[in-house]
Amino acid sequence: MEPHESTCRICGGRVREFFDFGRQPLSDFFPSPDQVDEEFFFRLAVGMCDACTMVQLLEEVPRDRMFRHDYPYHSSGSQRMREHFADTARSLLAGELSGEDPFCVEIGSNDGVMLDVVRQAGVRHLGVEPSGGVAELSRAKGIQVRTAFFEEATAREIADEHGPADVIYAANTICHIPYLDSVFRGVDALLAKNGVFVFEDPYLGDIVARNTFDQIYDEHFYLFTARSVQTAARRFGFELVDVERLPVHGGEVRYTIARSGARRPTARVGELLAEEALGGLGDRGTLEKFGIRIRRVCDDLIARLRELHDRGFYVVGYGATAKSATVINYARIGPELMPFVHDTTPAKVGCLLPGSHIPIRSADELGPPYPDYAVLFAWNHFEEIRVREKEFTDRGGRWILYVPEFRVV
Repeated sequence: MEPHESTCRICGGRVREFFDFGRQPLSDFFPSPDQVDEEFFFRLAVGMCDACTMVQLLEEVPRDRMFRHDYPYHSSGSQRMREHFADTARSLLAGELSGEDPFCVEIGSNDGVMLDVVRQAGVRHLGVEPSGGVAELSRAKGIQVRTAFFEEATAREIADEHGPADVIYAANTICHIPYLDSVFRGVDALLAKNGVFVFEDPYLGDIVARNTFDQIYDEHFYLFTARSVQTAARRFGFELVDVERLPVHGGEVRYTIARSGARRPTARVGELLAEEALGGLGDRGTLEKFGIRIRRVCDDLIARLRELHDRGFYVVGYGATAKSATVINYARIGPELMPFVHDTTPAKVGCLLPGSHIPIRSADELGPPYPDYAVLFAWNHFEEIRVREKEFTDRGGRWILYVPEFRVV
């Protein structure tokens, strides 16, 4: 099949496909056995804009289908991430939120893990969260939350009610939003004159270098680089003034955006732009080579699972993650090769993985008799999981990983 093209959502340039994962389900809809007919499927293909180099999906999934009232992801579900967001909040409180009567707005505040620290410091705040279930969890902690999608109209209403924001923050959210034009216009309406828009998302440079291809799924509409973020910001009267590499989720970058002329960019911006240019991150050939590695890893994974099945070994999965949908459905892994996936999220237990319909069991059920192997889909929490499931390995169990390449540990 010939690669497809689309129009860039940022600059209107030509977006040319470099990889097609085929027919994929919503990654965060875990159906119960009687909901399998309700699944929504789309073509998961990814391309790069010839003009601004923004990497993006070619097909947009309606936001109301992804971010429903019962959205199952909880930001506080990992100890490591709880510590990360607490550190982030403390850093903001010591810096940008240390002035007189500061105001912090978080886009996609989820269950309030970051804003709770801001609340405890007595700082004015507001979470903007479209998924009602996790928004209610925030409110139960005393956090101020508006159940809505962040866009220009929402931002203007917030500014009218609360005044300008010193910090607009988002984590693993901005890459979800195809309509970045409305987001930036909203930031323009809400941000204080010398305020900052700070967001952190999966970094294309790390995704390519570490072959973490399963970071490409329906919710991740954009895969950012410093260059593409800088270009997008300038189109809306802003400037990229700082970047920070983060070790979470397989590698992210925290971008700090300010109004044009308000702040001088740090040296780190120029350094990361130079690194991207040297590594060919804006070159189509680099991404095509990345696609070759994706195919090889998935071929290796499915071949090994079939071999283990034929030899009578018992293999399960661990981590009913959103990104597991990409690899499982692309590699066509089904219950015949992996009868269960274990997960620590109570709301997912008893449901099925999207598309493949592999049943989800509680992680507490991973016990004697232990399986021979477990495919780790939550690879970004490997160290935390390895400690939790120490008895599995002590009893001879082995982990199968596929990032950055197929291996057994």
